[in-house]
Amino acid sequence: MTALTNHSPVRATTAARGASGERRGYQLKAAMTFPTDEHRGDLDLADRHALRRVAGLSTELQDVTEVEYRALRLERVVLIGVWTEGTLANAENSLRELSRLAETAGSVVLDGMVQRRGQPDPATYIGAGKAAELAALVAATGADTVICDGELTPSQLRRLEGVVKVKVIDRTALILDIFAQHARSKEGKAQVELAQLQYMLPRLRGWGESMSRQAGGRVAGGGGIGTRGPGETKIETDRRRIRTRTAKLRRQIAEMSVGREVQRGQRRRREIPSVAIAGYTNAGKSSLLNRLTGAGVLVDDSLFATLDPAVRRARTPSGRWFTLTDTVGFVRHLPHQLVEAFRSTLEEVAEADLILHVVDGSDADPLAQMAAVREVLAEIGAADVPEIVVVNKADAADPIEVKGLCLKEKDCVVVSALAGTGIGDLLAAVERKLPRRDQEVRVLLPYDRGDLVARAHEEGEVLALWHAPEGTELTARAPRGLAAELTAAAITPVAAGKNAID
Repeated sequence: MTALTNHSPVRATTAARGASGERRGYQLKAAMTFPTDEHRGDLDLADRHALRRVAGLSTELQDVTEVEYRALRLERVVLIGVWTEGTLANAENSLRELSRLAETAGSVVLDGMVQRRGQPDPATYIGAGKAAELAALVAATGADTVICDGELTPSQLRRLEGVVKVKVIDRTALILDIFAQHARSKEGKAQVELAQLQYMLPRLRGWGESMSRQAGGRVAGGGGIGTRGPGETKIETDRRRIRTRTAKLRRQIAEMSVGREVQRGQRRRREIPSVAIAGYTNAGKSSLLNRLTGAGVLVDDSLFATLDPAVRRARTPSGRWFTLTDTVGFVRHLPHQLVEAFRSTLEEVAEADLILHVVDGSDADPLAQMAAVREVLAEIGAADVPEIVVVNKADAADPIEVKGLCLKEKDCVVVSALAGTGIGDLLAAVERKLPRRDQEVRVLLPYDRGDLVARAHEEGEVLALWHAPEGTELTARAPRGLAAELTAAAITPVAAGKNAID
């Protein structure tokens, strides 16, 4: 094992080869290449069998009151990851992100380890020998939970728990737990519960004979003669109940999504362009929405603080109205159960006219964040929606890194939602990218149709206004429906060349 510091090179020491932790088939997989020149070549045996401690993962609490608001028993966790590709820095960043996820869920991180392997062990994720070393670390630190940086199969979970003798969860279960804590609306809670049930179904398991108990005859349903039989085992009953509950949740989510579809239809009829704010979790999407619209939605320096979409109106510098939708944040290896459960919510992004892809400019690897977000966007059918990359937190980011990021992206705007810098440039970029669905009209309206003048100000863009003796002379860009109403209510076509007050 090797201790890592943030400012010192990695020094690897070879772990002793234990008979219990060594598999004879390992030597057949020794040839492994990596995409970077630094780690290209054979995966040497010593490196594969070394666990590296990742520095800076220990949770530091100044006072226990910092976490009392969670109303949860803080779990003491040890993190474990498998480094299969990329650089060691990427593997450490992934484990540090897992540490933040664990702390968001209310845990205290005691230690974190990463192992270099060609691929995760199919039995125990890290191999039998490393699992024994992990068990020793768990015993030494007094941890009660091990969190793995990946999605484990049911057999891997069961076997690793059998070795370390404490609860083992994977990255997917951790993210689902965070979503369950942060869900507030009825629809959000239903979506999270659906995702949890889908994850739980193939992982049901029992101990001893508790899952093999059967009930037949009267106990099975009180049917009497002709209905007696072995009945269902407890695990079969649990599976049936999960499937029944899943079907009910799907119906409820479909019913609740109708209201959002009606609202989208109304906006489409009024021909108001829609802009969706998407991006990595904790990139500053809600802060940007508040800065652009004054929405006052929850802003918290934590992961997945926003689960329910918020739709607000905003205006471009020229006066064009558009809607802004704040969406749930994405993360590396976002569980597919969540993508499926939140599909009705994520449709707001897929049906938008423009996506503001918010990136945390101060993050250690913003390009990896962007790749993770675009992977999910492609999965929900939003890959072809026009996009503006918004590099947020510019006040805390390295200017050289931000400049290099903007050189790689065609449409890129640098802002700080907290300080308010760059917001004008962002609105100007939005105005250039928004599709125009309105048309320009010039009409003379009678004075008793002030309602149409007000609607032109409210729904369109008034270019010129002149109060003539006969009525109000109006030049405006308006949605096609409103433009037709203005033309129909006009007294007479306006003569060209008349003076107007802009």
